[in-house]
Amino acid sequence: MNEKIYQMINPQAFPTPFCPGCGHGILMNAVLRAILELEYDLKDMLFVSGIGCAAWIPSPHFKADTLHTLHGRAIAYATGAKLFNPKLKIMIISGDGDLSAIGGNHLIHAARRNMDLTVVCANNGIYGMTGGQVASTTPLGSRTSTTPKGNQEPPFDLCKLVEAAGATFVARQPVVTPIPLTRTLKRAIVHRGFSFIDVLSPCPTQFGRRNAFRTPHDMLVSLKNTCLSVEKARTMSPEDVKGKILVGEFVNQGEGGQS
Repeated sequence: MNEKIYQMINPQAFPTPFCPGCGHGILMNAVLRAILELEYDLKDMLFVSGIGCAAWIPSPHFKADTLHTLHGRAIAYATGAKLFNPKLKIMIISGDGDLSAIGGNHLIHAARRNMDLTVVCANNGIYGMTGGQVASTTPLGSRTSTTPKGNQEPPFDLCKLVEAAGATFVARQPVVTPIPLTRTLKRAIVHRGFSFIDVLSPCPTQFGRRNAFRTPHDMLVSLKNTCLSVEKARTMSPEDVKGKILVGEFVNQGEGGQS
């Protein structure tokens, strides 16, 4: 491990609680690398999370101030902290269920207000910690503990959701390409305004075993093969793009006129 990154973590918190093959460990590393490369001081940052697997990324692993809050309320707590201390650089790291289901209203209204917050959504398309239930991001036809015959409800495209609500930086990256992920995280962190990164992070325990993935490696390979950059998609026909997940930056309005 990079010595400088080692100084940013709490060694007593390792090994992590993440299942073998979970993408959240890759995301954790990318977040720390982004902060390190930006030369930010963790003392000037606050990490906020809700409830779920991804909420364990900052707390207890980061040697920094963290708020591990109520389910779905991470953005609400972060908003209060930002209003109290506008100088804080605040990053919310939580899951798709926490941020877009029970926390959905907080998500869209923070985007609407263009709050100066960085939201990192660890999106595994399922409720990973509480039993593998269907989530607001579960792909059509996917099996979960509550949709054993396949999900029949269309999922949210979280990037389109927050863009429509008013977010001034919107991006999506998978954990299988950690260098572009780190690069996008850096741009999101320095952005002034509401920045949102949809990070695709596979869950082999709850999603993979119910959807015919034999190993975590198979899930990672499938995710990499399914993702397509928005730049490349512009040169392809709609038929060739169909079924792919577009990744990259969708919105970047510079300073964003943050509130």
